[in-house]
Amino acid sequence: MVTILDGGMGNELLRRSRKRTPMWSAQVLVDDPDLVVQTHLDYIEAGATVIITNSYSTVPSYLATGGLESSYVELTRLAGELARQAASESGTDVRIAGSLPPLSESYRPDLVPPDAEARPIYAEMAAALEPNVDIFLCETMSSAREGTNAVSQAKKAARGRELPVWVSWTLNEAEGKGLRSGETVKEAFEALAEFEPHAFLFNCTSSEAITQGIRELTALTDRPTGGYPNRYVVPEGWTLGQDVVNDVDASTEAFIKGAGAAIDAGASIYGGCCTVGPADIAALSRQLT
Repeated sequence: MVTILDGGMGNELLRRSRKRTPMWSAQVLVDDPDLVVQTHLDYIEAGATVIITNSYSTVPSYLATGGLESSYVELTRLAGELARQAASESGTDVRIAGSLPPLSESYRPDLVPPDAEARPIYAEMAAALEPNVDIFLCETMSSAREGTNAVSQAKKAARGRELPVWVSWTLNEAEGKGLRSGETVKEAFEALAEFEPHAFLFNCTSSEAITQGIRELTALTDRPTGGYPNRYVVPEGWTLGQDVVNDVDASTEAFIKGAGAAIDAGASIYGGCCTVGPADIAALSRQLT
């Protein structure tokens, strides 16, 4: 049985709102929260059994570009409430994963904030999400240290209801090359040993790298593994606003092929990340049911 995640929330919101600002998808929380609910509902209708909160850019660094850095707790809480509203309106048993993302740029282990700065922010975000989520998802972690900062605080927030905590690392685009930090999958996995995450995933990278990463993970753990890939290649040294390389096969057929390879390698959780939309998730759902 494969758990089906939703697709890329941020890029889908930007496409629908036709508005791209430095606050990225957090801008939609401010301008059009109903659009957030509808996008969640579309993923649920497509067959997603886990949806991810629109809290990827509700971090102080992104919100500062709009002068809203002091509102990160409020907007993170709103992201959880909107996901819960969509789940209730759908009338299904869909679960909500509360996104705890990078606090600076994605894919940039060199820009991960000091632990003493990062952990209090993660603690507040996790506390804001906790009333409305069923899972904590520490996603797009580019280094072992970044993953440890997020997971440690998610575990603390999860204690009251014993919520599962999942971690998802982002990998070097070349398969088998480990995390974007240069650390191996094994090193990142071992760094989290004391926290015992409930599932291990990879996201925001190529499906080929994810499949190889899952092969490595299944040799390390019998806990659930999975992934949700991008449809583009992220250049080294990327920052928000830079272009990405769109020279990969962006067809739904290629997405389904990648899913099949990952599942054959041992994945039991799968979905999509940037530019993977509801139609792709619907195709994945049909393939798996």
